[in-house]
Amino acid sequence: MRIALLQYPIAWADKATNLRLTEERIAALAGKADVAVLPEMFATGFCTDHPELAENMDGEIVTTLQRLADQYEIAIVGSFICLPITNSLSGRPIGGTPSNSQTKLVNRGFMVVSHGEVQIQDKRHLYAHGGEDKFFEQASERNTFEYKGVKIQLLVCYDLRFPVWARNRSGYDYDILLVVANWPDIRIQYWDALIAARATENQCYIAAVNCVGDDGMGLHYNGHSVAYNTRLEDMAGFADNEEGTRIVDFDIPALHHFREVLPLWKDRDNFEIIV
Repeated sequence: MRIALLQYPIAWADKATNLRLTEERIAALAGKADVAVLPEMFATGFCTDHPELAENMDGEIVTTLQRLADQYEIAIVGSFICLPITNSLSGRPIGGTPSNSQTKLVNRGFMVVSHGEVQIQDKRHLYAHGGEDKFFEQASERNTFEYKGVKIQLLVCYDLRFPVWARNRSGYDYDILLVVANWPDIRIQYWDALIAARATENQCYIAAVNCVGDDGMGLHYNGHSVAYNTRLEDMAGFADNEEGTRIVDFDIPALHHFREVLPLWKDRDNFEIIV
């Protein structure tokens, strides 16, 4: 499966500019990738205290991505600020269990599929240090996507720090772990370590996309987007602070063979997430 990692600056709270540039970037991928992975809150930046930027599932963000997915025959992954109790979507089914807040926003991770359903995974772990918990509700369930016969799990930024939420269970729940993030450079060493850890413990491919540039809060982002194979070799090769796109090809049969040769899941600890 060909995964495109899009690492770029996000215009702070400027939805129109971000959607225009996203369209240009997706158009450039036509026929080259199966899935395009955008940074977290790609249309606005990490604007936790800007409720006016929130949309429902019928808003401009999702409908724009639907049009691009259909036009260029590609699945698009990212997240956006979603209004509470907005789980309907005109003309398309929704895959996954949404949050059900009456009052709070949701950091909604998604996969928009060409001529298919929009699959969702709301962010589970809210970054209290950045005030995210004041405005957003956490996910109550983990949803695994399936696209072109490949099982995919999505984590939204801070979720990466929590191995229980990301754990491959019941044999193998997923083959590819996708991470969308706004992860500042002052904590980038943890990003690097956590991505490698999640790939190792779950015996999966991982493609993790961060942004670059500066945001409206004075934080700098230096990227470090990566795509690890089963040998923890980075297939993307982004330079520090580089703006650009990389396309990697994850060999799913090779992954399954690797797991058969080294079936670590049989030695796992069994657990259940209660809440």
